[in-house]
Amino acid sequence: MTKRIVVLPGDGIGPEVVDAALSVLKAVAARYGHRFDLTSGDIGGAAVGRTGTSLPPDTLQACRSADAVLLGAVGDPAYDAAPREQRPEFALLTLRSALGVYANLRPAKIWPALEGAGPLTPERVAGTDLCFVRELTGGLYFGEPRGLDTVAGNAVNTLRYSRAEVVRVADVAFSLARQRRGLVTSVDKANVLETSQLWRSVVTDVAARYPDVRLEHLYVDACAMALTLDPRRFDVVLTENLFGDILSDEAGAVVGSLGLLPSASLGLGVGLYEPVHGSAPSLAGKDVANPIGAILSAAMMLQHSFGMAREAADIDAAVGRALAEGARTRDLVSHEAEPHLTCSAMAGRIVEAFEAGVSPA
Repeated sequence: MTKRIVVLPGDGIGPEVVDAALSVLKAVAARYGHRFDLTSGDIGGAAVGRTGTSLPPDTLQACRSADAVLLGAVGDPAYDAAPREQRPEFALLTLRSALGVYANLRPAKIWPALEGAGPLTPERVAGTDLCFVRELTGGLYFGEPRGLDTVAGNAVNTLRYSRAEVVRVADVAFSLARQRRGLVTSVDKANVLETSQLWRSVVTDVAARYPDVRLEHLYVDACAMALTLDPRRFDVVLTENLFGDILSDEAGAVVGSLGLLPSASLGLGVGLYEPVHGSAPSLAGKDVANPIGAILSAAMMLQHSFGMAREAADIDAAVGRALAEGARTRDLVSHEAEPHLTCSAMAGRIVEAFEAGVSPA
């Protein structure tokens, strides 16, 4: 099977974790006889430095023509004060909108070997396995009007949702819950926000079409607290854009590190896959980043865009095996003096576990 993948290394640690993910994809291709045609593109601060824009037209066109897009990270403090169109984050928002990826899947589970890696007690987190479904192309990040008037000293962002936007992402959440444990927790702030009142009403309507899935509603502040007090209670967590961005990062602390978390952005066409973590400029070029989020994002690409469920499961198993054998990156140890691996060495251990643990189809 041949698949065309556009690879966007991006900024900071992006190139390092993408290289790690590609090493695993290379092992998958060799084991199962697939062919992945890779095309690299510029995005984010790296693109501004070369082309003057954070999302060059040729990068966008390549992404639209691909079977899937694998992204590292965007973000560079050097462009924090740049015009909006030159800021790395603008490229990511534009790419999501252009590809029509409206549902962001962010799974977060506790690996048995890492039950003590985070700030919460093992007794509290053991068995945690949840997935955020975050609406990705609406809300405050895209609403108009928006603007900043530094002279007058005021700014405005618009929080806007339509019924159609809520319906389509809710359908993704309920369909996913059918494949998992049958629970959707819809997160809103309906006691304050009219957009949340619409959100709650529409999600309730959609739930009627999924009688085999249980629905509960939680205010976002209550959900934030529950994620730390009892993360095991959650299965599929359905959220609007801003709430999902924040809560899924909190889940990184629950499971031990933000570097462990992958994501898949799905919708109308080409899927976009990226680790949840940012560009971490202070770690760039040091080969110390955790590549697992990027590697698992590649596994999600195999599953959701290419229908390669077995290959994706084998990558997941290889990550678990490497962790069970004691492989750790710096973010997964309590003290820097403890033994830990570089980014590239961790990728190598996962490739070794993959090659040792699976049989050809």
